[in-house]
Amino acid sequence: MPRTRSAPNILLIMTDQHRADHLGCYGNGVLRTPHIDAIARRGVRAGRFYVANTTCMSNRATLMTGRMPSRHGVVHNGINLDRDHVTFVDLLKDAGYATALIGKSHLQAFGYDGAGRRTWTNAGTGTPPSPPLRDAVRATRTGPQYLNEWTPLWREGGRSAVDTPYYGFDHVELCTLHGDQVGGDYDAWLARRHADPASLRGPAHAISGPRHGTPQAWRTRMPEHLYPSAYIGERTCAWLEEHARQHATQPFFLQCSFPDPHHPYTPPGRFWDMYRPQDIPLPPTFFQQPRPDALERIHGRTRNGLSREGTAAFSVSPAECQEIIALTYGMISMIDEQVGRIDATLERLGLRGDTVVIFTSDHGDLMGDYGTMLKGPIHAQGVIRVPFIWREGQGKHDGRAGATLDIPAGTLDIARTILEKAGVAPYNGLQGLSLLPWLEGRQAPPPRRRGMVIESEQPRQTDPGLPRLRVRSLVTDRWRITLSNHAQAGELYDLREDPLETRNLWASADARTQRESLLLQLVQEMLDLSDESPLPAAVA
Repeated sequence: MPRTRSAPNILLIMTDQHRADHLGCYGNGVLRTPHIDAIARRGVRAGRFYVANTTCMSNRATLMTGRMPSRHGVVHNGINLDRDHVTFVDLLKDAGYATALIGKSHLQAFGYDGAGRRTWTNAGTGTPPSPPLRDAVRATRTGPQYLNEWTPLWREGGRSAVDTPYYGFDHVELCTLHGDQVGGDYDAWLARRHADPASLRGPAHAISGPRHGTPQAWRTRMPEHLYPSAYIGERTCAWLEEHARQHATQPFFLQCSFPDPHHPYTPPGRFWDMYRPQDIPLPPTFFQQPRPDALERIHGRTRNGLSREGTAAFSVSPAECQEIIALTYGMISMIDEQVGRIDATLERLGLRGDTVVIFTSDHGDLMGDYGTMLKGPIHAQGVIRVPFIWREGQGKHDGRAGATLDIPAGTLDIARTILEKAGVAPYNGLQGLSLLPWLEGRQAPPPRRRGMVIESEQPRQTDPGLPRLRVRSLVTDRWRITLSNHAQAGELYDLREDPLETRNLWASADARTQRESLLLQLVQEMLDLSDESPLPAAVA
């Protein structure tokens, strides 16, 4: 079904593990992000935008499907998104859009992030079932079509391209992993530009290590122009130029997805020391005594010798915290330069007036809050709140320039919002709201939702004597309530009076009525998020 050129182009720019307050336009007075800030000045910035899950694959699958993790099944990293699930990109492609992805996808496992090739982890006794019968649904999410992002296979020469169409994308140039360790199509690009790429990567070849023995930080030998963020900027601009030259009348959806500012902390060149650690203020909650929940377990595991070189959250010293934040700021500033490069390409090609630009991230990072780093089944604001910026084409809705979207919103809403903007009807089972009426400043009542639901699951038991952790939160305009299957892990915060979430009111007698009301609202919202798919074949 070909579409006319009146359909808007859509450019979705994503970062990885990037919390909302790590941008100038979100109030950060140290970090310099002039290009992203300029997009926000000409667009609308969401003040309270929340993820559906705090891990990469889960929330990226929600973005693509417009469905909660408990619906699409990617409840943690290492679980592939079923190829049978419809994505909003499938619908755009079906409606005549050119579709492309440059950078990180993470809709399938990297090979280092969890379940992998179906390792048997069931705690049951007796003879294990044969592989096709090890899950409740027979033999799904396995086979060659689920090894598109398996980094060892790329590096062993067993894969040289993503099989397309890929969840709706006709064109894919893939990045896997993070920092100077990125693989996928980037590996081949790097090999064409340097005779010995391995000599540029990793701590063994680093120019120097961190200043404070900081975990997962090294001064990479990778030059700026060869670093993955530069690759993504270059290839995004190249795709835009090719599309403008060959398919100028066809609308496009282009996802430009940076693997940074995720750990390891390896900003190249001048970005390594762009920010001095001593100039970085410690988070106001850094010395806050940990609560008797997941944060306390992070500190306990770190004290007991947990490696800080993996993906599990860990605690840090003040100096390490400042070092990590400074390096993270360097990675973000490099991304900002590439965003400026891409935006300038839109302008040069005459595409800016017809292109909606969206900027967001897949989840945040504790980044020193309560003395901890990374993420997990922890629903603190630094992890669950991410940036969201929407800029219409030049001259469209200029009266909204610099406005703030105040309603609770989140990753769950992106798919339906894009589809409405493109004039494409949603599929049955799509969840979330279209934010378009509020983004465009139309007269619209507040949404009927009670707040945003956030889900987290641990893929296996990690705490002796406790069940596998499951967490659900509801975030409203004032409150965050978090319920867990670990009895002592309940949380309740008044975000208006306690925005740093330092006073847990869960056990407070004075907050009992509020807690019960919010628990009811959480249950009601979860009921509203029950699946509507599939449609019945008959009434009886």
